[in-house]
Amino acid sequence: MVTAAAAVVLGGVFWPLVIVLGAVLIPASIAGVLPTLLRYSILFSLPIAISALLVNLFFFPGGQTILFQIGPISATAEGLSFAIEILCRIAAFSGAITLFYLTTKPTELVLDLERRGVSPRLAFVANASVQTVPAMAERAQQIVAAQRARGLDTEGSVWRRFRGLVPIVGPVVLGSITEVEERSMALEARGFTRPGKRSLLWFPPDSPLQRIFRWLLVVGLGAIVAARAAGLI
Repeated sequence: MVTAAAAVVLGGVFWPLVIVLGAVLIPASIAGVLPTLLRYSILFSLPIAISALLVNLFFFPGGQTILFQIGPISATAEGLSFAIEILCRIAAFSGAITLFYLTTKPTELVLDLERRGVSPRLAFVANASVQTVPAMAERAQQIVAAQRARGLDTEGSVWRRFRGLVPIVGPVVLGSITEVEERSMALEARGFTRPGKRSLLWFPPDSPLQRIFRWLLVVGLGAIVAARAAGLI
């Protein structure tokens, strides 16, 4: 969150790139997840990045320096400059989210949220949000394998691949709905909605150094906001 907020507050191109390098790429390399982070973050941000690039390049208000024209619309240098700034912020945002996803176990996140007083319902929602995408991807792979075993052709031309999505999307959505219902029944059977505070048998360790570093991040973000408001950076 601090990484994304700092990239938005600082703006420009230089500082977001510095944040991506220092707060995303270097920690990911140390954790050994850099190739996976690059692949997932690019896939996650590519549709938004393409949309932001095209909208700002061709429809930036007040653009005067025309780079080229496509019919009645013009691409401007001012729009390209602003689009590059937006792309740098998107890179910082998607990189920070992907790094958090790759280095944080959902179970530990939920237990730590509950230990800090967060409602079990909200903690469960956070856990479900983190696990939704990989669970759906795994289910889609299983359905694709099952459909191929039944003779479905999912390879070849673009139209053939698109046509092969139709018998896959339905089972994925219906399977997700069924899983939600089964999980809700299992939670009810285990007394998830009972009133009162829950007793946690284990929670992730939180060293004094980690607490100090978190507070330094918060203080650093406040200093960045103050310096930006004062026009110092």
